[in-house]
This record gives sequence, structure tokens and C-alpha cells, in this order.
Amino acid sequence: MTKMTMKGRAGDRATWAVVEAKARFSQMIDRALADGPQTIMCKGKAAVVVVSAEEWRRKSRRTGNLAEFFAASPLRGSGLQIKRTKDRPRAIEM
Repeated sequence: MTKMTMKGRAGDRATWAVVEAKARFSQMIDRALADGPQTIMCKGKAAVVVVSAEEWRRKSRRTGNLAEFFAASPLRGSGLQIKRTKDRPRAIEM
């Protein structure tokens, strides 16, 4: 069985092989809650990261809306002109 390796101190990510993550799933969850994100490696590459639900909500929370996004665009007021084609939609054969 592959050993779990810790990179750095508490708060840094821990890396788990898939086999180890399966065998110690509860422990991995406890570490994600206590120490932060836990990375699961598959075939030598990072495949997934396990994080606490609170951290996921915090990181995936939406800020602003689409109108605010466009209003903050660096292209706003740049004079960019977009030419639209006047072609008709293509005919669909049935």
C-alpha cells in the first residue's frame, strides 16, 4: 500500500494515493476539515481535491452579476466596433 505524504505543515495540502484515500476515507475527511484541502493522486497526477463544505461555499460564492462584469470590462469605452453579419440563417434540410 502506498503511504500518504504530507507536503509542508498543517494547513498545506496533503497528498493521498487513490488506494490510501479509499482505505482511509474518514481520516481524509477529518484532515480536510482540520488541515485544509486534500489532494488525491491518480497515476501520478493530481486528480481531485477534497475540501470542507464551508471552504467550497466560500470559494465558489458568486460575486456580482453579469451586468457588473461587463461594466468592469477593460474594453468598456475602448471604441471597439463589432460588425455583425446580415446573413440569414442557413436552411435546414429535413
